[in-house]
Amino acid sequence: MAERVDGGVSSRAERKALEKAKILQRESEREIFRLVGQVLKKAEAERSEEEAAVLLLHRDTVEELCKRQVRRNVLKRKQEEVCDDADELKSKVRELAAAVKQAKHFVVYTGAGISTAASIPDYRGPNGVWTQLRKGRTVSSSDLSKAEPTLTHMSIKTLYKEMLVKHVVSQNCDGLHLRSGLPRHALSELHGNMFIEVCTSCTPVREYVRLFDVTERTSLHRHGTDRRCNHCGGVLRDTIVHFGERGTLEQPLNWKGATEAAKMADVILCLGSSLKVLKKYACLWCMNRPASKRPKLYIVNLQWTPKDDLAVLKINGKCDDVMSLLMEELNIQVPAYNRAEDPIFSLATPLRPEEADSHTRDVIVPPAGQEACSADPGDQAEATAVQGGWFGRGYGKGRKKKKAT
Repeated sequence: MAERVDGGVSSRAERKALEKAKILQRESEREIFRLVGQVLKKAEAERSEEEAAVLLLHRDTVEELCKRQVRRNVLKRKQEEVCDDADELKSKVRELAAAVKQAKHFVVYTGAGISTAASIPDYRGPNGVWTQLRKGRTVSSSDLSKAEPTLTHMSIKTLYKEMLVKHVVSQNCDGLHLRSGLPRHALSELHGNMFIEVCTSCTPVREYVRLFDVTERTSLHRHGTDRRCNHCGGVLRDTIVHFGERGTLEQPLNWKGATEAAKMADVILCLGSSLKVLKKYACLWCMNRPASKRPKLYIVNLQWTPKDDLAVLKINGKCDDVMSLLMEELNIQVPAYNRAEDPIFSLATPLRPEEADSHTRDVIVPPAGQEACSADPGDQAEATAVQGGWFGRGYGKGRKKKKAT
């Protein structure tokens, strides 16, 4: 019995000694990395003999730190925004215009970069939402109800009207494609629409278009909007697909339309997207085909994208600048956005009187003389600025959950 006790004590002592040795080893390695890193920051001519000896003694550490620096430099370059000069931009746009004219089935993929001109922040740009969150900064407020379709949105809608664009696949939740006048059947909003809430208890799913951002009380895995269906009384939910979620709604996501368009496309234009999310949707890229039989890819973005090497042409420029030049080359006039013609006013379902205080978001106001469909909360407190509804809290919760696991 005594031997067993002694054995147990010995075993515990050995484990503790082993754990202590591992801790000391890690601390020693950290100290070596710190010391070598300090030496590497100095110019070679400024290093003392002792410091040069440290580098020779720890060659593996030097090699690892150099590899890390190379990776950091590559990442930094990818995050930099690059603009082509005026002459190069015009030359590239002429090439794009020729492709648009010759295309039999031209499809457009859009990202947050097409809405920055409407004062809606992007995600991965220098001042993007996720860039700021990674740095531990707060996301600046932006009143999305005041955003209006940009020149790029109106250009895309016009190209569709001219029967040049066949379908638009968007990652954006801001509803600006819909508000530009682009028909619903020609649009796939893969990540949802901030103005649409649905009743999934109804068959088929019943849709309610609102004149305000319905995502006020929603976030990652929490989609209830605290309003109810006019027909069955079921709880309404938003249509937003947060990072880490999989969208299952038929509309406004319209995955069927997106995949069919991708299969038929001979030219794809990617506007204002980092493509870091879109690249994961294999059905949009026809990667199962030989390279010669895939759609020709044209990319407009200020930053690097993972599809750059596969593109026929990469245009480094702002979307509005590129689309303005493109429409000039095609000799097509772009109409300015006219709020009186915004389809959202005819699509919107008014709130019931008892739902008037169900939100505190600003309501999109119709032009003078045009009646609003949605009830405006009368006695509510002054609406506060929107802090990125779908992207701020959803992204934050996703990161916390990931860290916890």
